[in-house]
Amino acid sequence: MRESIRVFAPATVANVVCGFDVLGLAVNAPGDEVIMRRRSEPGVVITKITGDDGRLPLDPAKNTASACVQMFLQHIGRTDIGVEIELHKKMPIGSGLGSSSASTVAGLFAINSLLDCPIKQDDLLPFAMKGEELACGFGHADNVAPALLGGFILVRSYDPLDVIKLPYPEELHTAIVFPEVDVPTRDARQMIRSKVLLKDAVTQWGNVAGLVSGLFMKDMDLIGRSMVDVLVEPVRSILIPDFHKMREIAMGLGALSFGISGSGPSVFSFTKDQETAERITAAIQKHLSTLSIGSQGYVSKVNANGPIILD
Repeated sequence: MRESIRVFAPATVANVVCGFDVLGLAVNAPGDEVIMRRRSEPGVVITKITGDDGRLPLDPAKNTASACVQMFLQHIGRTDIGVEIELHKKMPIGSGLGSSSASTVAGLFAINSLLDCPIKQDDLLPFAMKGEELACGFGHADNVAPALLGGFILVRSYDPLDVIKLPYPEELHTAIVFPEVDVPTRDARQMIRSKVLLKDAVTQWGNVAGLVSGLFMKDMDLIGRSMVDVLVEPVRSILIPDFHKMREIAMGLGALSFGISGSGPSVFSFTKDQETAERITAAIQKHLSTLSIGSQGYVSKVNANGPIILD
């Protein structure tokens, strides 16, 4: 049995424009790392957090990485076990890239692996969703499911939970830019309308179906033209500086699509190749610099693996 383990869990792009709370994908970078060690005394403690500028709680009941580990140990009847956790944030907090999800998944994957996998990886998902509930008030799965399972994920149903891994074109790339402005997830959710027009719902259903069909058919053009959001993006885009100009830049450089990652402020494009993704990321970052807005850029294929053991 292992005495310690180091785990990486990836960032995610949730909603994927038209799939609010039901679509998400994992990317190769950025992500979070957790180092977990056995300790002689029962219980879960956090000994160290880096990369968070002091924003995350060390209280194990309030930090998503540790709170979910506590739930997991209670579920398997092993509250006699003691572990200490180091959380290394290798991605920006509040970025719309599933920061809390990456921490949660890294912690759960680490404890399950440390104990020689008493439950299947898929069965960790309900615990991860509890972490999302702790982080932002609602236990949605469009971040934690791809972070945990890898790939491109459809959440067909929440009650009962039904999560499906979708195929996708191997050459599909994601160009991500995180403008360094603050858009809290809770605030972004509160802006969303509770009622929508039937004609808008029909448009959205068609686009979600078109996107899923495009993924199955590996039809890049169908993927691109299906990624239109008439429900959430028109409201949330108000919070993101020069959103429409960034879209214009991306589409002008050959993007298949452009939209908000999660609740923002990160934005992303799908492209047919790495070179186009890199060109788009650089151009958007250059534009943001003219507005005196710092940014971080990432280019990645879809991450098929999810969390991995580093050592």
